[in-house]
Amino acid sequence: MKIVIVSDIHGNYDALSALPESYDELWVLGDLVNYGPEPKEVVDFVKDKATLVVRGNHDQSIGYGDDPRCSRRFREMAEATRRFSSAKLTAEKPYLRSLPLQTIAARSESRFFLCHATPSDPLYEYRAADSEKWADDCVQLSADVIFVGHTHIPFVRSFDRQILVNPGSLGQPKTGKPDACYAVWENGRIELRSYAYPVAKTIDKIRLMPIGEGIQRDLIRVLESGGLPPE
Repeated sequence: MKIVIVSDIHGNYDALSALPESYDELWVLGDLVNYGPEPKEVVDFVKDKATLVVRGNHDQSIGYGDDPRCSRRFREMAEATRRFSSAKLTAEKPYLRSLPLQTIAARSESRFFLCHATPSDPLYEYRAADSEKWADDCVQLSADVIFVGHTHIPFVRSFDRQILVNPGSLGQPKTGKPDACYAVWENGRIELRSYAYPVAKTIDKIRLMPIGEGIQRDLIRVLESGGLPPE
């Protein structure tokens, strides 16, 4: 059985639709929306294709009108694009509200736990890959594999018989390059993967968004550089 795991799509339909992978199931670790130019197209794709989906802080923000609690360097971008995304997703807000904060699944004799941020704070906590707190969280879960997202930085860690995986961000990677990131679980093996997609096409769409030029510029720099916007 082959499962593709993606996270943090952020309205980037060009990255999502370019996914070069066949799969038996698609799992999505939240943040379908905001920042990117095509949130509705992303939600429609996920509703049609994904088997498991959990709610991220930006899904929460659009669905409930909440503060997504972004880091300082993303706060202005999040607020400007939240208004855009909210207007585009009027009919989709009940779906975003319906997404669970976490879910557990069993496949091929393996048990999986899925959430967006961390098991103890599924929506908001930013936690570094090397944090010692992961071991405390994981040991309390009756799962063989724990999938998390939120930081946009891919990693794999092992704790005794448990594996912790962050697939990185499909739509707004922070790896120092623009390639979309994801993970594959197949017959008990985990692999982090990435691929190039037509970033220039997404950038053209960002330039048409009804947001300030400075916000557009920062969003474009994030996609082009695979990193944080300038100070």
